[in-house]
Amino acid sequence: MSETTVSPAKPVGPLREFWFGFSANRGAVLGLIVFALLVLVAIFAPLVAPHDPTHQYRDAFLTPPFWQEGGRAEFLLGTDAVGRDILSRLIWGARYSLYVGLLVITIALLCGVCLGMIAGYVGGWVDTVIMRVMDVILAFPSLLLALVLVAILGPGLTNAMIAIALVLQPHFARLTRAAVLSEKGKDYVTALRVAGASPLRLMFVTILPNCLSPVVVQATLSFSTAILDAAALGFLGMGAQPPTPEWGTMLADAREFILRAWWVATFPGLAILVTVLAINLVGDGLRDTLDPKLKKG
Repeated sequence: MSETTVSPAKPVGPLREFWFGFSANRGAVLGLIVFALLVLVAIFAPLVAPHDPTHQYRDAFLTPPFWQEGGRAEFLLGTDAVGRDILSRLIWGARYSLYVGLLVITIALLCGVCLGMIAGYVGGWVDTVIMRVMDVILAFPSLLLALVLVAILGPGLTNAMIAIALVLQPHFARLTRAAVLSEKGKDYVTALRVAGASPLRLMFVTILPNCLSPVVVQATLSFSTAILDAAALGFLGMGAQPPTPEWGTMLADAREFILRAWWVATFPGLAILVTVLAINLVGDGLRDTLDPKLKKG
């Protein structure tokens, strides 16, 4: 008789384990799909957009969407007050909004993590000074402080991104500091310190990888905050300037036409809503997956 051999179960890799936990949250998967579609639309905006987002069609002022009486097939979502295609501007606006969110989070993440690592590892008066500065920044409403900074630096998309990044980085600094304080007294850090590892190696090679889970979740949630703040600054005239096809600027241009041309303000508002909701759903899924306290036993 032939003996049947039972092959040992293959160990589940970390990426597969992460996806198994993440995919259990249907809302997070839906948000990820929507966000992926937005990224693709933003990347291929020159190919997807049916018209030039800044071109003005003089014979199509405030044309309604194609399904409404008076609509035209070449302008699926209608046109604005100066004859620009709304669908094309929304598609190009996705590129601007995602670019703003990515750059803002990168700046805030790098600055906040570095400050949090230094404050948590060095301690003493350095920790006190850094954390009190972070507390002062957090004491102000984020949008109000960003508005003041943009007013000082001057209106424009670049200055708006710098202001939003400065406002968001205290969250990363405080999270990183708290994680470092819980990690730096553990045995593996002590062993490497006794072995002669330099402080920089201990901070950024040994401790930092074990502190990234809450930072990644915060980065995802702050991504949507950055998009919202950029749109708000654009709406107030302090962010992206016309004729840039940015969603907040589109809303600002549509204020006086809300009652007689609903589509001019509705579609940019829906774009902001869907994008922020999708990113927040992904952030909730990451939090549930990466936080060991929330994992099901």
